[in-house]
Amino acid sequence: MNIGENLKDKKIILTGGSRGIGLSILDKLCSYKSKVLIIGSNNKNLLIAKKNYPNILVENINLENHNKIIENFPGYIHKLGGLDILINNAGITKDNLALRMSLEDWNAVINVNLTSSFLLSQQAIKFMIRNKKGSIINISSVVGHTGNSGQVNYSSSKAGLVAMSKTLAREYAKKNIRVNCISPGFIETDMTRILNDELKKMLLNQIPMGKMGNSEDISNTVCFLASDYSNYITGETIHINGGMYMS
Repeated sequence: MNIGENLKDKKIILTGGSRGIGLSILDKLCSYKSKVLIIGSNNKNLLIAKKNYPNILVENINLENHNKIIENFPGYIHKLGGLDILINNAGITKDNLALRMSLEDWNAVINVNLTSSFLLSQQAIKFMIRNKKGSIINISSVVGHTGNSGQVNYSSSKAGLVAMSKTLAREYAKKNIRVNCISPGFIETDMTRILNDELKKMLLNQIPMGKMGNSEDISNTVCFLASDYSNYITGETIHINGGMYMS
């Protein structure tokens, strides 16, 4: 049996699955015939994803609305017919130097990137305990380990995901629930494609492999961690960055 066969019919919730890395994860899961429900806040992108992948379920929710996450989660599980895997991929940025950062921008990034991931994980674990099995995958970032100028809120939220994952892994390992992180480095997405050549060159000079990764590098690892091939891995962070950061 290969990973694709292992993930067939697995019931998966994926946040931020309508563009970028999340869309690549969605594409891979759909190719494996997983049952996927994606959560996002951009209705246009969600409708496009639904058109391209007719078998998925889509839910439009602002992840800053924490009460809605708690209220709606049982309904997500009901629509899927269960839950095997949660992938917390959604994230936002509101960059600024620390002394110029508003409390609103700090809170917005922490609320979406970290607090919503905690609440989704909390709700998922309640079901996974009853189901006696589950896997949670959190998408962090290299800047959660290295820091990055102008991103004190974003890097803090991503570092928080790593610590959260380790703690949840310790708390629920005996319940057969695995919790892991993936920390991408610089990945070719719509956001990085618009960078000017000088900035791209500066970034590439920091990467020993001399190239950016692509979204499929992330989705392949997500599928490995989601599958039973990683049954003895929990509390780990897998770095996908071409050698830019080595823990």
